Amino acid sequence: MQERSSVAELTEVLRIELNRYSPGEKLPSSRALVERFRASPVTVSRAVAQLAAEGLVVTRPGAGAFRAQPRTSVRPPADTSWQEVSLSGDGGPEVVPRTVDASGLLVTLTAPPTGVVEFNGGYLHSSLQPERAMAAALARAGRRPGAWSRPPTDGLTELRAWFAREIGPTFTAADVLITAGGQSALATALRALAQPGAPILVESPTYPGMLAAARAAGLRPVPVPVDADGVRPELLSAAFRATGARVLVCQPLFQNPTGTVLADGRRGEVVRIAREAGAFVIEDDFARNLVHDDAGPLPASLAADDPDGVVVHVCSLTKATSPSFRVGALAARGPVLERLRAIQVVDSLFVPRPLQEAALELVGSPAWGRHLRFVSAELRIRRTAMITALRQGLPGLTLPHIPAGGGNLWLRLPDSGAGADESAMVAAALRAGVAVAPGRPYFCAEPPSPQVRLSFVAVAGLAEIAEGVRRLCTAWGDVLASAASVKVCP
Repeated sequence: MQERSSVAELTEVLRIELNRYSPGEKLPSSRALVERFRASPVTVSRAVAQLAAEGLVVTRPGAGAFRAQPRTSVRPPADTSWQEVSLSGDGGPEVVPRTVDASGLLVTLTAPPTGVVEFNGGYLHSSLQPERAMAAALARAGRRPGAWSRPPTDGLTELRAWFAREIGPTFTAADVLITAGGQSALATALRALAQPGAPILVESPTYPGMLAAARAAGLRPVPVPVDADGVRPELLSAAFRATGARVLVCQPLFQNPTGTVLADGRRGEVVRIAREAGAFVIEDDFARNLVHDDAGPLPASLAADDPDGVVVHVCSLTKATSPSFRVGALAARGPVLERLRAIQVVDSLFVPRPLQEAALELVGSPAWGRHLRFVSAELRIRRTAMITALRQGLPGLTLPHIPAGGGNLWLRLPDSGAGADESAMVAAALRAGVAVAPGRPYFCAEPPSPQVRLSFVAVAGLAEIAEGVRRLCTAWGDVLASAASVKVCP
């Protein structure tokens, strides 16, 4: 009990004393705080971490803690009254069976046999995960005051506030719900925004897990093609008119599987088109923490520039940490937030408090920034190595887009002219000892060409990438030899 009181009291004292420092000014060292307040180093560390989680201080490895710059942005006046019309729509009379094909999702979740190079994985390899930082965060979390008690159903206020700051300067903790990862958040949003049988617009190609969640909710995905600049506004507008849909699911940043970024000139247009259709945009911002270090400045989230509640934002810590670190967030404005909250509570009651406390410990520690910088550099190195190896081994392939974020490449198979197809390639690759994801599950209608998705995040390193591409080349040669007795690899 003494330790709990000490942390809370010290945090409050330091919060008051911050007014003595100018923004950017360095605070006393941890050692000085220990001596001054006669507190343990653990108590001081927790108090500073709490202030960092609240956005009041910034910690810099090797330099100390500094007062954060004040948040000056003020939320503009919002008009969410339009949502009452959209949320009350019946979505049309047709109800579709809730049959679900989860194969496109399971292919990224099922570990391949021993010795098979995992080019189909969707999560960071253990060598890229912040395992020591997560273990330390979890240990500290277990000792936090009330760590094993029931959390608020919306999530811990401090964690919701952290996510709000990440999403945009006008968001607050009141706009955010904590979820059990991004997939859970997507499923909740889909069920909240569309009734069974209703059409929803989706990018084409898109994430199979979202398509599976939509079909599980009885929804009818309708494709809207993407190009090198993201979803095409003219086709989006036509799709809204043709279907009467009230939901668009969009990945504006490093879209899965293409890796494209929604162009600046299209961002406002996409939101405007949805708003005019009385529709919501579910923004799946899954890859913001998987940016490559040669990407340059990232655009803000669509939600950050949307005062009227058109955008329902989904994000998660899972992709940048571990598949078992399932902590995500839903952010929304207006009456839709209450509907999201109700479904979230019915589905999961709440996210376990120790996991939320561990998330706070992790993102409030200096290790978090170091980890993101490490992953950013490593993903760029791996992406470059895979592209180089593919171009040398399979010169006929088509790589429509070189991503600056995310963990995969989206390839159009070489035109063999011999009847070789995607499924044959996937099967031959597995026989050769490399697992790849077929492109078909990424489309909700007929795909325009045979394609495969190759992940570079789930493998051990550059040597495994080189070996995997070598096996892939062998597999493609076997496919062509079987189809037309043609060899392409020495």
